[in-house]
Amino acid sequence: MVEARKFVFISPDYGSSITENGCCGSGCCDFEAVVLTGNAKDITNAVKQRYGALAERSGKRGLEASENKASDRFYTEEQRSAITDETGGASTGSGNPVVLAGIKPGETVLDLGSGGGIDCFLAAREVGPAGRVIGVDMTPRMVSLARTNAKKLGTTNVVFKQGHIEQLPQDETTVDLVLSNGVIALSEWKHMVFSEMYRILKPGGRFVISDVVTTSPLPDTVRDSTGQWVECVGGAAIKGDYLATIEAAGFTDIEVLNESPGPEGHEKWRSSLRGLTISGCKPAA
Repeated sequence: MVEARKFVFISPDYGSSITENGCCGSGCCDFEAVVLTGNAKDITNAVKQRYGALAERSGKRGLEASENKASDRFYTEEQRSAITDETGGASTGSGNPVVLAGIKPGETVLDLGSGGGIDCFLAAREVGPAGRVIGVDMTPRMVSLARTNAKKLGTTNVVFKQGHIEQLPQDETTVDLVLSNGVIALSEWKHMVFSEMYRILKPGGRFVISDVVTTSPLPDTVRDSTGQWVECVGGAAIKGDYLATIEAAGFTDIEVLNESPGPEGHEKWRSSLRGLTISGCKPAA
């Protein structure tokens, strides 16, 4: 049973921009119909403001060695050399799903919560000119940054769309691989995210995602904190529940590829946080 809480991530301007950015035309623009309750608008605005501001200062952040960037923590020097400073500066993930995904030339890859585009650009090198990479992000300034980064890198096999991971602007059975990096923890509707992943994957398709989970329930003060949600902590699911939700969506061969300590801090409850990289498959038939 999925717990119903008061936080729902919905962008108030999603419906006005999705057609321009690639609506799938199959009901993917209806997510605004979900009823907002409690502090949902505050959470949504906080997420957009947090990552919008990050996009604005991504260049400076990318050059600062003292900044706690995911690109420095999880990515190799060779991978960092293949992206712009702005791309690295916008990275806030919890792992490196690309390096574990076994991406093949010619594949179609979709990245949930693509941010400045780090995983998209790295995946684009792997799929080659015959392949395609699609990045989806709810924050307009991140989408704009990613498109600018693509131009700087001269990457032509990547497209970035504004949209929600709970209702993706992508037709069904059109994707070989779904990636995500530290984003699903931002969604209260994780069952919808995994259902959408299943919907867009081709039979026999797969996912490799990195995310933050917890080994025990978080305090209510954390779960109800706008700040902790924005930092991908307040929405962290219990590990067992997270894996069960993936299985309930229909995926098989679910495997934890990597597990490490989660976001650090002085609070005692943080010892239960974990960063996971997980893979799974959509059955071929």
